Amino acid sequence: MTMDAHSSRSGRMVSRRGVLKTGMGMIAGAALGQVLAAPQFVRAQDKAGVKPLIVGSGAHTYEVVDNWARLPTHIAFGNTHAVQETADGRIIIHHTGHESVCFFDPDGRFIESWGHEFAGHAHGMDLRKEGSEEFLYLAATGLHKVFKTDLKGTILLTLEYPRQAKRTDGTPCYQGPGSYVPTFTALPPNGDFYVTDGYGAGFIHHYNSKGEYIRTFGGKGNAPDQTACPHGIYCDTRQPEKPLLVVADREHHRLQYFTLEGKLDHLVTNAQPQEDANDQGKFRRPCHFSQRDSEMLVPDLRGRITILDRDNNVLAQLGDNPNASQRANNGVHRDQLVPGAFCCPHGATWDRQGNIYVAEWLPYGRVTKLRRVQA
Repeated sequence: MTMDAHSSRSGRMVSRRGVLKTGMGMIAGAALGQVLAAPQFVRAQDKAGVKPLIVGSGAHTYEVVDNWARLPTHIAFGNTHAVQETADGRIIIHHTGHESVCFFDPDGRFIESWGHEFAGHAHGMDLRKEGSEEFLYLAATGLHKVFKTDLKGTILLTLEYPRQAKRTDGTPCYQGPGSYVPTFTALPPNGDFYVTDGYGAGFIHHYNSKGEYIRTFGGKGNAPDQTACPHGIYCDTRQPEKPLLVVADREHHRLQYFTLEGKLDHLVTNAQPQEDANDQGKFRRPCHFSQRDSEMLVPDLRGRITILDRDNNVLAQLGDNPNASQRANNGVHRDQLVPGAFCCPHGATWDRQGNIYVAEWLPYGRVTKLRRVQA
């Protein structure tokens, strides 16, 4: 199966900690030259010296804050897989190391952590407000389960593999939990949720708010409504009169749109059939989604993030790594990283100010903040 690497479950359990008060580290970096046909990375200079690295242009211009997350000495990141923002502005990082759910303030200062039970298995993390409280939905790949928790780490729901799920011919989708490897969840406004079996059999499973099974659709294959690693899933509400599920069909290099009942609505593919999906077009290996107003943010495992408009036209592609050997490469050494050039964007989110946080699939973890530059 095509699977992100996972850390081992070794090392001691670490207790939750409070805020670590540390000074702001200097942003390290080096200028990049021409990327593709146009300059994507710019360092401006003035009499005070070198200014921070800038990526993008126009309404999508950002200052790169490299190594944004500052951890205390008792916690080390594993692969950083997902990122979310809470209603009060905290940033949550989900990673495969111990204490796998880490909270930070917007400046990268550590607040607290929990989640030792997900160490080595952390992957998808999605957040939803239900009533007056917020909850996390965690897709734990190696545990073959999905968990719902509150923001303090209390497990409220444990969802096992879907025993009831059937293929179109009536045969069971699974003989046991081993072939079910959930990757992300979608959380529509009606309280239901959907789970992608991205690293398993490629199905998408629909549940009500109590975790009761409703239906299954998708599955591995090359038909328009079939998948090749349905890695991420999200409820796209940019057209509120018609909310749809959007699936990051990663190895088909496309997005699939389904109704909430699991019927294929349409596909979003690379612009030209002759384009090499690894290097051109809208998508290389799309991973997941974040929505802000009329725009959609898509982290792409092959070294960039893409911003789409309401009609899924490309508005910007940021951090496009000119070194193709580093794209989707979990083995890139830390000292080979270049600020502003992504290797393996796996999760990304906007915050309320329009800043972007990018979590990369790297064994030591990498979280970059793209601070929005006001026009």
